[in-house]
Amino acid sequence: METRLKHQVMSPSNVEGNKKKLISLGLGDPTVYSCFRTDLAAKEAVSNALLSGKFNGYYPPGGLPETRKAIAEYLSADLPYELSPDDVFVASGCTQAIDMVISVLARPGANVLLPRPGFPSYGIFSSFRNIEARYYDLLPDNGWEVNLETVKTLADQNTIAVVVINPGNPCGNAYTRQHLEEIAETVGRLGIPIIADEVYGHLAFGANPFVPMGVFGSKVQVFTLGSLSKRWLVPGWCLGWLVMNDPSGEFRNPKLIERVNKYCTISGGPASFIQAAVPQIMRGTNTDFFANTINIVRRTENLCYEKLEELPSFSYSCKAEGSMVLMAKLNLSVLEDIGDDIEFCLKLAKEESLIILPGIAVGLKNWIRVTFAADPESIEEALGRLTDFSQRHIKQATTQSSKIMYPTELQRVKEENDRLLGR
Repeated sequence: METRLKHQVMSPSNVEGNKKKLISLGLGDPTVYSCFRTDLAAKEAVSNALLSGKFNGYYPPGGLPETRKAIAEYLSADLPYELSPDDVFVASGCTQAIDMVISVLARPGANVLLPRPGFPSYGIFSSFRNIEARYYDLLPDNGWEVNLETVKTLADQNTIAVVVINPGNPCGNAYTRQHLEEIAETVGRLGIPIIADEVYGHLAFGANPFVPMGVFGSKVQVFTLGSLSKRWLVPGWCLGWLVMNDPSGEFRNPKLIERVNKYCTISGGPASFIQAAVPQIMRGTNTDFFANTINIVRRTENLCYEKLEELPSFSYSCKAEGSMVLMAKLNLSVLEDIGDDIEFCLKLAKEESLIILPGIAVGLKNWIRVTFAADPESIEEALGRLTDFSQRHIKQATTQSSKIMYPTELQRVKEENDRLLGR
């Protein structure tokens, strides 16, 4: 259902007849905007690999050896231990990595614990593999932290994994080291592995730096998922990975590794020349490139958060500290002719050519998810349209009683006051 809703709201047919240029803050693809372009080192790495003529053939299951080695080195820089290339399995983006780990852990009668709100692909892949999806809550008042009591209640002997997304999609959370350790200890005592979705790894711009769950690999078995797509701004290159974080070897299961290798043999992975470029990409990208991306998303997140806090059509917004998305709760009580988040998003698309995602698509009804992976000018234009939409749909009685004033109105009031006071 979530996927159908997403496609329905984001369909171009919803904005037919509207002369405004379409702005989509629904899909997390930053490459739509010219301010998000990958580093020259990444482009040269792919070009060099392709033109070398050395990477036109098949490659071993799990990926090219040099690719696995480079990913192991890259991730080990943030860990208290060294990963081995044998711990790394290359995938066609993080999406295939999700399917890979769900597939190899699947067994009859199994269930998996997923965050709510969360990334819909986990529920889809679980259903496809006949695995029951059970949802634990994230706590918006606590930076979208995991409700660990819910996790303990939902888990049983058939639970194959707990999924933790950090930095978070759709919530924009960046968990503290303390909270990550609490998760690791709680799940570790339950004897269940963690699937750590870190596709937005290092895209943290708030008070909390990014800490990989693999840091706690001695406390709990961790399967780390990641990709080049977000940090290097190349989602179309489809280069991801599944990594087994097990520094002591305590959780190593030869049958599980055999299943992963069989999956890789059957399903394949990314193009060989893209894989071959990874060592140069990871070792040669300038740190200024990463800093520039962080500066842009920090600015666009601030623009979104401040506007959502101001508009009466939203009763609650959560400031993002990572990734490229945030959540806001609709204040339906003040809105005219809008019954839920789906209707809000559909009308917004039709009237303003602005696409955002209804919260129900990620598991939270009557919220919205906004992607701020856009240039500041487009964000400001989008927020202006959202303001206009809100003004049109606010109930008249609400407007009169609360005297809602938008920025232009506030400015006019200030100017009038200054005039009367002779300033």
